[in-house]
Amino acid sequence: MLKFPFIRFIFFRPFLNRIQAYSASFLHLFYPHICMHCGSEELSAATVLCIACEKNLPYTEYLSIENNKVEKIFWGRVLIQEAGASLFFTKDSIVQALIFALKYKHQKKAGRLLGNIMGQAMISSQRFKNIHCMIPIPLSKKKQRKRGYNQAMLLCQGIQEKLPHIPIVPVLLKEKSSKSQTRQNRIERNHLGEQPFNLIDPSLLLDKNILIVDDVITTGATMEAAAIYLWSEAKPKSISIVAAAYTI
Repeated sequence: MLKFPFIRFIFFRPFLNRIQAYSASFLHLFYPHICMHCGSEELSAATVLCIACEKNLPYTEYLSIENNKVEKIFWGRVLIQEAGASLFFTKDSIVQALIFALKYKHQKKAGRLLGNIMGQAMISSQRFKNIHCMIPIPLSKKKQRKRGYNQAMLLCQGIQEKLPHIPIVPVLLKEKSSKSQTRQNRIERNHLGEQPFNLIDPSLLLDKNILIVDDVITTGATMEAAAIYLWSEAKPKSISIVAAAYTI
């Protein structure tokens, strides 16, 4: 008689865990000092996750690994010195909740946390020690007006808290809005044509080791287009890439 309730509990447990995670994220919008994953109140005003949940994030360690999966995305497409992402991005995960909160719920502290994680990973890896400056992937003017900020800039600021000697150089611009690429594969994205990038002052990047920063890498199409444009127009010494998360 005890077996059936136990089996039923095991069957519904993943569903209950998901509901709990969504509930905590929802409460976090109104009670900022509650961890958006576990609901713990043991949280500083400067962040969105408690220490325990931050430690349990799905870290990739890619920033310390040569020829990692993120670097392989760009092989044969564009010359990249180093590349990596700090976290794995999966559906219905805490990483997805963090990215969603950053991009659509005005939770700038999520960007600071993710940037700090990226910066610490860069320090630990030593592969990014020669970077001269960071460039956030830009938003179109329309999207930035609507959102109020560029999430990639917030990530750069979070990285800079760990690596204050690396300046942020937001010279890359996106001239006009295009259709969202979130649900498109690599082939579909490539059919969109030339990315409408522009540079404010290419001389600032001449012979520099530059780092392009974005929130999520899926196909790598946006980073690839930005890197190709920067190679052509800015003549840097090298281009590296980091993202907060890599989609698996």
